[in-house]
Amino acid sequence: MTALPRPPAPSRRTLLRAGLAGAGLLTLAGCRSAVEHARNAAGAVDADSPRRGGVLTVATGIDITPSLLFAVSANTLVQRLAFNTLTRYDDRLRPQPELATAWEVSPDGLNVTLRLREDVLFHSGRRFTADDVVFAVRNLQNPARSAQLRSTAATVTDFRKNGDFELTLVLAHPVSNLFDLFEFMIVPDRESIEDAVTGTRLIGTGPFALTGRKPGSSLSFARNEQYWNPGRPHLDGVEIRIIPQAESLLSSLRTGQTHLSYNVRGKDAATLVDDPRFRIKQYDTGSGAHYIGVDVTAEHVRDKRVRQAIAWAVDRDRLVQQALGGYGTVSSVPWPKSSPAYTEAGATHYRHDPERARALLREAGAEHITLPFAHSNEAGPTAIAQILQYDLRQVGIETVLQPADSPTMQKQLISQSMPALWTLSHGFAQLQPATLAVSAYPFNEARNSSRFASPAYTDVVQRAWNRSDSDSPEARALHQQITDVLLDEEFVIDLAIAGLVEVAGRRARGVTLNKFGYLNLDDAYLTA
Repeated sequence: MTALPRPPAPSRRTLLRAGLAGAGLLTLAGCRSAVEHARNAAGAVDADSPRRGGVLTVATGIDITPSLLFAVSANTLVQRLAFNTLTRYDDRLRPQPELATAWEVSPDGLNVTLRLREDVLFHSGRRFTADDVVFAVRNLQNPARSAQLRSTAATVTDFRKNGDFELTLVLAHPVSNLFDLFEFMIVPDRESIEDAVTGTRLIGTGPFALTGRKPGSSLSFARNEQYWNPGRPHLDGVEIRIIPQAESLLSSLRTGQTHLSYNVRGKDAATLVDDPRFRIKQYDTGSGAHYIGVDVTAEHVRDKRVRQAIAWAVDRDRLVQQALGGYGTVSSVPWPKSSPAYTEAGATHYRHDPERARALLREAGAEHITLPFAHSNEAGPTAIAQILQYDLRQVGIETVLQPADSPTMQKQLISQSMPALWTLSHGFAQLQPATLAVSAYPFNEARNSSRFASPAYTDVVQRAWNRSDSDSPEARALHQQITDVLLDEEFVIDLAIAGLVEVAGRRARGVTLNKFGYLNLDDAYLTA
């Protein structure tokens, strides 16, 4: 096999016709120019140029959960610091090289040949080869990793190496989201994998190496001097500080103790818009969506009319304004406007209609019921839960709030041990529509957090996934059928699309996020 040149532009063949070459989806990075205050836009261009040195401090509300490192769950800020992925999306969702420099997909979509970088070292000094890609795929196939894209990884049934730096993946069937997998799959050091999932060592090929971790307090990273990207990173290091209290996190930014955060509450971010010391960016193309999850086996809510009543009871506009500070868009579906599955009719299907909610509850014989309602004990999620509790009370549903820390809730989500109701945020809707339905814990057709099962849902999801395109009329019809099931069954009650809000001090520049919330600091620097 000859070496594979990097294609000048991804072809339909190259991209499995996955709709990645302009299907309308946007990466998180793609929205960076979309929602910024005019002052910030004007200030984005100045005489400062990248400079070497300094330690960037990032404030976050929750600690990492090492056992969920490969699950894309909860805090995902550290993945792209210590590790790399095979490819990365540009602003138009076209795969770009990272550890893979070129790729070719067979016409039938069953063979994907990757050409790999030959100049990459792990932090330990060991050379990166095709064997590490094989390990990364098999690692996600391991049920113990709780990987949300495990089903896509599992379609890889064989590996054919042509030397150390060329590898063909053999698939059981075509999939419409292969490059979602490549964007998500961090490549770990196979020799220290157990240390990674216990949080003692994170050895990868990324721009920074973990130098210290204080659980519940901080993680420290130093520049990887052997990084394969020439001249990168600019920073000497990164410190991630865990600050659970919203007021304390905001104070750390105001006083300059931290440079950057993605966990500032929307209403707090709004108070900084006119402060010249800060830049505010909203990643608004669907990095996450707030929702109410429902255990459909629990008393009362096993009747979908009760679930539909809950959907009609919520005042989504008030939720966005009061809890999210206006940083969000009301929606009855998980899809952002950038998704090929989005329709205006779907997004506006449920509105605030308490009378209709009461009528459905009467019809179901479920008037004046009481349900447990779990939520994260952070300030933002608590405020959302309280707003939802009020709305449900107005239609006769009393809720007993059950606060828990984020790691506990993530484990309950994975193990299907949530109470009757809970509220969290979900991702994956900004990707190929089939990815959400075969991967995300709340929506997975094979095993989801709501214990919902339906032959019709499984059938349409599998048909949308087992194809090599997502932009044909046939694919769009399948997406609509998925949406119809979600709106009818309401085992996930979507409330609002809410992208991450980045609050950065004026010194922090060049920071980006990928579609999974991985923090990319290759080009980041601190101004003088």
